[in-house]
Amino acid sequence: MYIALAQINPVVGDLQHNAGKIIEYIDKARSFGADLVVFPELTLTGYPPKDLLLRKEFLDEVENNLQKIISVSENIGVLLGVPFREDNDLYNTAVLLHNGILAGIQHKSLIPFYDVFDEKRYFTPAKERKSIEFKGVKLGVTVCEDIWNDKDYWNRQRYDVDPVEELVRQGAELIINLSASPYHYGKHALRTDMLCKVAAKHRVGIIYVNQVGGNDHLIFDGSSVVITRGGTICLELKKFTEDFVVINTGALHEKKAGGAGREDISWIYNALVLGTRDYLYKNGFTRAIVGLSGGIDSSVTAALAADALGPENVVGVSMPSRYSSQGSKDDARTLAENLGIEYRVIPIENMFKSYIEELNPGGSPIMDLAEENIQARIRGNILMFISNREGQMVLTTGNKSEMAMGYSTLYGDLAGGLSVLADVPKVMVYKLAEYINREREIIPRSVINKPPSAELRPDQKDEDSLPPYRVLDQILRAYIEEIKPIDEIVAMGHSKELVLDIIQRVNRAEYKRQQAPPGLRITSRAFGPGRRMPIAHRWHL
Repeated sequence: MYIALAQINPVVGDLQHNAGKIIEYIDKARSFGADLVVFPELTLTGYPPKDLLLRKEFLDEVENNLQKIISVSENIGVLLGVPFREDNDLYNTAVLLHNGILAGIQHKSLIPFYDVFDEKRYFTPAKERKSIEFKGVKLGVTVCEDIWNDKDYWNRQRYDVDPVEELVRQGAELIINLSASPYHYGKHALRTDMLCKVAAKHRVGIIYVNQVGGNDHLIFDGSSVVITRGGTICLELKKFTEDFVVINTGALHEKKAGGAGREDISWIYNALVLGTRDYLYKNGFTRAIVGLSGGIDSSVTAALAADALGPENVVGVSMPSRYSSQGSKDDARTLAENLGIEYRVIPIENMFKSYIEELNPGGSPIMDLAEENIQARIRGNILMFISNREGQMVLTTGNKSEMAMGYSTLYGDLAGGLSVLADVPKVMVYKLAEYINREREIIPRSVINKPPSAELRPDQKDEDSLPPYRVLDQILRAYIEEIKPIDEIVAMGHSKELVLDIIQRVNRAEYKRQQAPPGLRITSRAFGPGRRMPIAHRWHL
């Protein structure tokens, strides 16, 4: 049998667009002689559709568009992910369409409600699992989480049911998984290893088709894969872009030698470019504006934006104050020239001076936090003024380390539409800078080499307020991503006093993070939907 894998990038809620793209790929698969074409989980709606699923009008439109797709399924099978109403329940479903009819249905059995997932809010789990016969082959159709519950691989089971085990027991000759598995660094190696082990255990080939694209915080890497019965990778589709391929299922019986591509900093870079591009485009924006301080974070953000949108669609704005060094001003200009983006200079001295004269007794600087923050807020207002007037989205430039510690200003450097680096620790920002400079110097070497500083007072350095980032990032990762207890973090070689201080500052800054713009997720635990902390609470470590 010839099976096409259609790794596509749907737009959440744009049912007409998604249906049109699905039909386009069905026609393409048919022209390639495919017997069956497989799409990702919830392709028709895009994933995750969230509370759109609570609206009857939305589900009615889903059904209308599904009928259009059914009508073009002549002489080809189509496995498609859709929300499906049945007996007053809603299911996350894989439907098989063939020759103008709905030929098979398999609802998702395992409904996740952890990390970034909240599917139990909407979907009912499948009551049974049955293989679907198509052209003489028994297909074991599963949806995303259904394949993630092998007790031998995980040494535990999150759910009582193992759909793959049940389907193989029924005689399924091939497992097909429709997926929308969001990316984080390290996920690809884990996912492919798990799929290979499951295939080898059951001696069954696996076709895994994953969504690609950015939807709000989440980035989907694609990386769809075909696994042989022996548990080796037969074929892998492209990462962070749409892709299409037709395979002969006979290849699943061959002995292949292959492994997953090794993840490196390029994966994070490509994820952030895709997430930025899709966030803007899917929200109706084509241009972005970035405040350029001459520092590492704004430089990396501008480089990512230029790659995502094209340099002609990015504006860099330098807003120097009396405390801005000449080196930083020069670095901002050089960066803009190297990227080929538009560059503007709007000094904030007169505006800052007006605040000082109006609000300070005697009209002289006091050099306190209020004066530091008002500079950030002036800059935020300037960027938002340009955004409103010219229709460009402001990209904020704060990194995960700063966001964690509350080293940011509400309505200042937190003002914008998307926080590109919100899940990128500071040390990783430097790695991204080196990757951006891999072929030629785009980010000036002086930006990478100089000590980081907000330049909101004379001779200010980040380490005046924060521990060294190499130390801070280790502690933050252990506390936020790995959820380690204090004693284990201390045992890593840190003083208890320092660990407690960092944790307390992380907890106190929650109110800021929940007012910040959405951030792109590239670690296993980002600030946002996957980390649901109360703002007002009195539990302290």
